[in-house]
Amino acid sequence: MKILQTLITRRRFLKGSAVAGATGAAAGGLGGLTGLAPVSEAQAQSPRGETKITKNICAQCPARCGIDVYTTNGRVHAIYGDTGNPIANGKLCPKGHLGTYFLYDPDRFKGPMKRTNPRKGRNEDPGFVPISWDEALDTIAGRLNRLREAGESHRFALFYGRGWGASDAGLQGDFGKLYGSPNVAIGHASMCAEGSKRAKQATDGNNSYNAYDYRNVNYILNFGASFLEAFRPYNYLMQMWGHMRSKSPQTRITTVDVRMNPTMAASDRALYIKPATDGAMALAIAHVILTEGLWEREFVGDFNDPDMRFRSGQRIPEGSFAEKWVHGLTEWWNEELKDRTPEWAESVTSISARDIVRTAREFGTTRPAIAIMERGPTAHTNGTYAGMAIHALNALVGSLWAEGGMFYQMGPSYGGLPVNAADYMDDWAKSGAWKSQPRIDKAGTAEWPMSGTMMQEAGPNHLKGDPYKMDTAMFFYTNPIWSAPNPQVWEEALKDVFVIDTSPFPGETAMYADIVVPDHTYLERLQDSPTYPFEGWPMAALRVPAVDPVYDTKSYGDTLIEIGKRINGPMGEYYKVIDNVENVLRHRAKGFETDPGDNGVNSFESWKEKGVWYKKRYLWQQRRGEFYEWDGRGYNVRMSPDEVKAKLIKTPTGKFEFKSGFLEKHADYIERTLGVPAARAGLVQWVEARHTGQGDLYFVSPKTPLHAEGRGGNIPHAIANQQPIVGGRKTVYLEIHPDTARARGIRNGDKVRIKSNLGSIEAYCRYMPAHRPDTLVLPMEHGHWAQGRWAKGRLPGHSGDITENVSDPISGLACYYTGKVTVERA
Repeated sequence: MKILQTLITRRRFLKGSAVAGATGAAAGGLGGLTGLAPVSEAQAQSPRGETKITKNICAQCPARCGIDVYTTNGRVHAIYGDTGNPIANGKLCPKGHLGTYFLYDPDRFKGPMKRTNPRKGRNEDPGFVPISWDEALDTIAGRLNRLREAGESHRFALFYGRGWGASDAGLQGDFGKLYGSPNVAIGHASMCAEGSKRAKQATDGNNSYNAYDYRNVNYILNFGASFLEAFRPYNYLMQMWGHMRSKSPQTRITTVDVRMNPTMAASDRALYIKPATDGAMALAIAHVILTEGLWEREFVGDFNDPDMRFRSGQRIPEGSFAEKWVHGLTEWWNEELKDRTPEWAESVTSISARDIVRTAREFGTTRPAIAIMERGPTAHTNGTYAGMAIHALNALVGSLWAEGGMFYQMGPSYGGLPVNAADYMDDWAKSGAWKSQPRIDKAGTAEWPMSGTMMQEAGPNHLKGDPYKMDTAMFFYTNPIWSAPNPQVWEEALKDVFVIDTSPFPGETAMYADIVVPDHTYLERLQDSPTYPFEGWPMAALRVPAVDPVYDTKSYGDTLIEIGKRINGPMGEYYKVIDNVENVLRHRAKGFETDPGDNGVNSFESWKEKGVWYKKRYLWQQRRGEFYEWDGRGYNVRMSPDEVKAKLIKTPTGKFEFKSGFLEKHADYIERTLGVPAARAGLVQWVEARHTGQGDLYFVSPKTPLHAEGRGGNIPHAIANQQPIVGGRKTVYLEIHPDTARARGIRNGDKVRIKSNLGSIEAYCRYMPAHRPDTLVLPMEHGHWAQGRWAKGRLPGHSGDITENVSDPISGLACYYTGKVTVERA
């Protein structure tokens, strides 16, 4: 009876209308997360008020799932997946239901703040005191005006993490052009997954992530993508996993990774690969596909002489192979692929030649098939070449733009803004000296010529004064003092920078802020969100506020507009016309009037009501080596090679390039930084990674299902269910193979010290016999010294503190997984 009473009171505690308001108290009573706070005996509840359901979008990862937010008496008490949203389909991942913790976090900033302690550091109290919004905005704008008047507007930098759409990151481009700074805005893609994008740009001309037709694929060869943990969009992928594994024929899945994880455990074949050698395995698979005649001839092409074959170690004559939608196959085979046998790959990857051959035959004979990847293969100095080798497999089996294959995301039919920024540019904006200044991160310079962004370099560059010193830096949805590799450098760098932070939460970067202008949480925010790469067809969701702001906060988009209004000259007039985020979104929604969504959305009001606009038709398809465009009834319009080049395969040749024209333009740079001879720089090829550190064990720091990209540190329920493989609660365990541990005198559960060239961190360990013995696994979650009461001071230490700041020279992606460390009992 006592147990039943406990269950009933707990259930009522969680489901009652006041649960959201009690979240802080409930979480505070978790007492080390072993159970909920004591609750008094259940009493009859007073009648509830009217329940309201608001359309919103979850913001805990890039998936952008539509959510229904339930509020009663002005309080959020439930969050469910929106049945009308094509990503959510009425479902959510484990994170999605925890949004109330963000909304009612007692440690949130309650309004604008200014710093009173001039000293900055981990152990320094900022001495924040509340100020009005007018004082905060006037202070920021005054500083920016003075920089501009002094001809130093380039010394203002704006850094951002996830940009959602026209109402936040979409405003930044015009802000930078009108104000006059090359550093508005510097995105965090180089600390996320830029490697896979650059691999695609080098081979098929699209600097983007892929969209996939999982509904119709029959084989997935997965290199390092945590499909059932953190791949994008996570909620939808779990749904697709169920579909793929229950349809007939069942989708067969082979996963290649360095550690056991939920995706590996659920796959048909799990192959444990030596870190940073994925490209070698992909090349060997390509070798088998060609030598055994398994390539898709209607897409790739064929020999002019039907009796000719690809034979291991033997060249083929120039001109003997008639390429169709690929470029450079003959040279690729002769100069690289002919020697990349499964036996060679076994010596590099530690995966048996037998398993490589079996995988290659399955992949090459099961149509449609796709090879997918994410940060595992690309977060190394050879990452772009590894990604190119993996993506080349998709070309060989003809899966590009095919049913059951992969393609790229279309954008929504947005209308224009109410005003054109070009009409509000003064002389400084048009031709000021700022235009000759490089970016503070040096992206696009001779140092990083192929990188679009290098956020991890901005802090170190400022510290060195190269190319110059920042004066003022603003941060939106990013926390580099915690998330950057070797974040200790950022701690030093930002000591002499005027920092503006927009986070609702007291994160590490916010502790260095001179001004805090806190953003709404996503449940309070009006914001659009064009879909992350999904199924290809266009979609744009709308985040509608479920409640009035709990505190004196403001949406980032409105903050940027209000700063803009205070900038002297025509720029201020431009933002007065823009007015606010709602005005921006109302104008964007005008595009739906002439292109209504499949669900009837044709205006701003119907967009708010339905929560999403979409058109379930992708405009292009490749069938049997020919490309077709949708004409309203079917894929009936055959495309010319020039149309394919303009719209789909955007390489210099208009074909999938096994010899990349994009890389050939930077051949000398590649030779200098990677040691690849300039004459071979464009080829998809094996390049050995350069590992940092002097240790004897590889160190990887993956994401977990409740990771929330580092933003889950102050959510007690996320912490309590953090680590699905070894069952971490309260802490995140270092996962270590028993043989590796015993050889060092480490027992299961021991406190250990992990050391690199940068220093050391401590953690508790758990034996994991399913991992590679040469690889340590520590999910990137704890180690916060800020972020709120439940985030601070938890072991293990932060993995970034022992991760050196080294990046792939081509993509600029930070090499989070390429470090080598030692481990010992603490």
